[in-house]
Amino acid sequence: MEYKQYDVVVVGSGLGGLVSAVILAKEGKKVCVLEKNNQYGGNLQTFVRDKTIFDTGVHYIGGLDKGQNLYRYFSYLGIMKDLKLHKMDQDRYDVVTFDGDENQYPHAQGYENFVAQLVSYFPEEEANIKAYLKKIQEMCHAFPMYSLEKGSGYSEEVLSINAKEYIDSVSSNEKLKAILAGTNFLYAGDAQRTPLYVHALSVNSYINSSWRCINGGSQISKLLIKELKKYGGETYKHTEIVDFLFEDNQVKACVAKDGKRFYAKEFISNINLKTTLEMVGVEHFSKPFTRRIMGLEVVPSVFTVYLVLRPNSFPYQNYNTYHFDSIDSVWNTYENPKESWPNLVVSTMNCSSADQQWGDSMTIMTYMDIKEFEKWEETFNISTIQDKKSRSESYERFKLEKANLLLNQLEKKFPTIKASISKMYTSSPLSYRDFIGAENGNMYGFVKDSNNPMKTFISARSKLGNFFFTGQNVGMHGILGVTIGAFVTCSEMLGRDHLLNRLHQELDAYEEH
Repeated sequence: MEYKQYDVVVVGSGLGGLVSAVILAKEGKKVCVLEKNNQYGGNLQTFVRDKTIFDTGVHYIGGLDKGQNLYRYFSYLGIMKDLKLHKMDQDRYDVVTFDGDENQYPHAQGYENFVAQLVSYFPEEEANIKAYLKKIQEMCHAFPMYSLEKGSGYSEEVLSINAKEYIDSVSSNEKLKAILAGTNFLYAGDAQRTPLYVHALSVNSYINSSWRCINGGSQISKLLIKELKKYGGETYKHTEIVDFLFEDNQVKACVAKDGKRFYAKEFISNINLKTTLEMVGVEHFSKPFTRRIMGLEVVPSVFTVYLVLRPNSFPYQNYNTYHFDSIDSVWNTYENPKESWPNLVVSTMNCSSADQQWGDSMTIMTYMDIKEFEKWEETFNISTIQDKKSRSESYERFKLEKANLLLNQLEKKFPTIKASISKMYTSSPLSYRDFIGAENGNMYGFVKDSNNPMKTFISARSKLGNFFFTGQNVGMHGILGVTIGAFVTCSEMLGRDHLLNRLHQELDAYEEH
């Protein structure tokens, strides 16, 4: 039996785990990252079909202009200089559209530009749009780590403001309100529960600046692993952890399926939080904590169609489209009746040519409940599952039916799209369950609730002392949210003031050069 000894072992190689590993390795820790799958990166994973790269989860990123928050975090991590990015349309990185309305309502980069572009459609609403943006910025300033600042905890009063209620208070214009909330697929907008801070932290990043990853988001995980190895860190894939060993109520080792043991002084779990508790053993956590975590609801899942486009057939759009069947479908879209599915289609494009004239591919998405796939829930499409049952042709037929419904909705906005398709591929909630390890194939972790905001605030430090959590289950989701969450996790291990001081010292030196 093989034994290895480290300062820190990270279980799961999603963005939170990799960022945590790099931070700790930079501090001189001997770090190891363990991944059960063939590809590192969790939602950063990409795949190739017909020589075309598709992202599983990263369709665009915000806050990467020089001096902005994610730019500074990525600079500290050593990966900013090597990222291959393309800036999205300055005047419309996102557009919101509706059936029966030919307008494409823009979300523009830069706060003044955001106002200017929307005011061209709503000239009488300028003051209200400015008031909305001011509130967004105020909400972001309430979270110190969002701006790389020192600060105390969050005010429950701030966390309790409901997003829809606030947006409804901004204006009496129903269409404008639908447009301001129109990208809430970014956080699975729930009219009754989504807090305003979730909306604000999501949209503010993209208003600051919006970018596509050239050739996919997996470059982020590859660059992080390169940095990790530069500092002596190790990574192992095809290493599924199945058990933890204890000594004096402290974790001393984790055990892989093949029997290998990884010993460490400290451990970080970057996998599903409920799975973590079950694997570690619920008896090691308090009953109230276990009940709370096991009772948390996850956000909905997604159905995705990946289109390889015929050469020179469909003009490249350097923005994303959020198309609804009506303004009444903007909130709680995932709850709408199955017979009217899909009420929403989100489209995003990629282009490899320098002239940016024609699109190579398009990814289209909408909500889907994993219950629609109940008859196949005992099947798995992943190599780590032994004695797995393969999915039948009926599964492929069902996905094709759903894909065609989604294309029919998209065709209302893009009449030539079907004629432009060379090949089509799909992924269901089961795909996200299998490859990402997300409960029910959910997109963004646990539901945040403005009516009970502290319920989903989970400390990065467990009661075990040397066992920590990171990832979208613990804090905010998304590239920025998970990156910040990893810094929060590491600040629990290293000391917040120490880590922030190191971060600012390095950034000052980096920016001088």
